[in-house]
Amino acid sequence: MSTTSDVTAVRPGRPPGETPTAAGPDLARYLTRLGDDALVLGQRLCQWITRAPTVDEDLALSNIALDLIGHARVLLTRAGRLDGTGRTEDDLAYARSEREFTNALLTELPNGDFAVTVARQLAYTHYAVLHYEALAHCPDRELAAFGARAAKEVAFHRLHADRWTVTLGRGTAESARRMRHALERVWPYTGELFEEDDVVRRLAASGTVPSPAPLRETWLGRITEVVTGAGLAVPAPTWSATGGRTGLHTEEFGPLLAELQSVRRQFPGGTW
Repeated sequence: MSTTSDVTAVRPGRPPGETPTAAGPDLARYLTRLGDDALVLGQRLCQWITRAPTVDEDLALSNIALDLIGHARVLLTRAGRLDGTGRTEDDLAYARSEREFTNALLTELPNGDFAVTVARQLAYTHYAVLHYEALAHCPDRELAAFGARAAKEVAFHRLHADRWTVTLGRGTAESARRMRHALERVWPYTGELFEEDDVVRRLAASGTVPSPAPLRETWLGRITEVVTGAGLAVPAPTWSATGGRTGLHTEEFGPLLAELQSVRRQFPGGTW
């Protein structure tokens, strides 16, 4: 895993303008959602730095977080060009309120113990690889290039999550118990990744971007293979969390966002 994000190599500049299209506002909202997923999860993973179980995991998780922040920069920059507001990636990251963020609730869940982080990564990375692979075939050349590169990068994150799921599941009785509990903690938040609303339906119907809904069966099959290989079972949640895409968040999100935005809010307009 590289220490710098390969995806940033295709980060768009800030051209004088982008040709308006009918899908522009919807596409801006879609990209903002994906960018928020990456940004918020990257911030969560940063909280493991100096606290991970080993020095190697400090490095691994910080590199994964760096990759995710690279994804967020590309996605939020493009969203700012499309939404007509002229906002930059920094404006979208640091100057929005809690209700304006549209990340999936899964990405903001507290780290918990290491097993919870592994379970969250397992769910997210398998989804993200499939979604970005599908995005790589969209007609928008800039998005397709991003999707192809992001899919390759997240594939390394997926391998990391897969390996730790098996390691914990096949380790001691205590590690297996923690991994089982972690899967149960995370699983009610996975369904939201595949939800469709009017924005996604319009974009998918026009062929602009892929819908995540058809990816769920493949995702579940791959997850089941990993979890079974770990000697565990995929949970059957009795409820499903939703609301993140419309700006409704968990109570833990406010402190996370305050941490993310603290320097910008303390020194508004500051430059380094």
